Amino acid sequence: MSGFFVLSVSCEPENTPMRLQEITIYPIKSFAGIDLTESEVTERGLLYDRNWMLINSKGKFISQREFPILSLLITQIENGSLNISHRLNKAFQLQLGLAESLQATSQVDVWDDTMLAEHVSEEASAKLSEILQQEVSLVKIGKSTSRLADTRFVDTDTQVSFADGYPFLIISQASLDDLNSRLEAPVEMNRFRPNMVISGSTSFEEDTWKEIQIGECRFQIVKPCARCEVTTINQQTAERGKEPLRTLSKYRREGNKVLFGQNMIALKAGKISVGDKVKILK
Repeated sequence: MSGFFVLSVSCEPENTPMRLQEITIYPIKSFAGIDLTESEVTERGLLYDRNWMLINSKGKFISQREFPILSLLITQIENGSLNISHRLNKAFQLQLGLAESLQATSQVDVWDDTMLAEHVSEEASAKLSEILQQEVSLVKIGKSTSRLADTRFVDTDTQVSFADGYPFLIISQASLDDLNSRLEAPVEMNRFRPNMVISGSTSFEEDTWKEIQIGECRFQIVKPCARCEVTTINQQTAERGKEPLRTLSKYRREGNKVLFGQNMIALKAGKISVGDKVKILK
């Protein structure tokens, strides 16, 4: 990375160990996340993370970029079911089995990647189409789904889910604190949709890491995460604004990209838990 990033002084004591502060999964791409106390780390990402998504009639994924209302759709995983509700419309309820499938596949697109995905439920697709006022289909990762992380940055055949590009996204709490110190109105971490939040570091220290260990798992830092207009959507109301992207662009811009957080792949799978120590290996 270029040298424009300046590490600010952390308010944490120097001897405070870095720890895993938060774990979040987003079972359906662009829907609200689920905060966990522990999770299984797999090659594709955290268990169930971005294993489902909505596609339009042409097979292209849809997200909060076009439909901010997706931020209001809440997911829960309970007793072998994926439950979907609406933050403001209490009458909207859907329940799907985690293994539910129509046994029909089609090609779908996530950015420049094309892969096979399984269609899940005609009822779910119809109800979600009604909410979005556009025809959409709910699809999931199936046995025939294969998608590799970008080989320009990853030198192994790493499978990835329906995430934008990589299996894991990590951000430090100190980095968000630094950003919020520059904003008139602070924003929550959910604007950035990380899988893991780290406490005890200095702001943007994650920019310098190459390999880390969390609990029993090891991760390779792949590349910074380029941010988009999703960060400007209030995840509680679905309202758009100009922040924090406007402020981030003033001090986190590299070329035509605004960077916040780091993408990772897993080098060693296993389980992570909130409170796990974070060790910098490289």
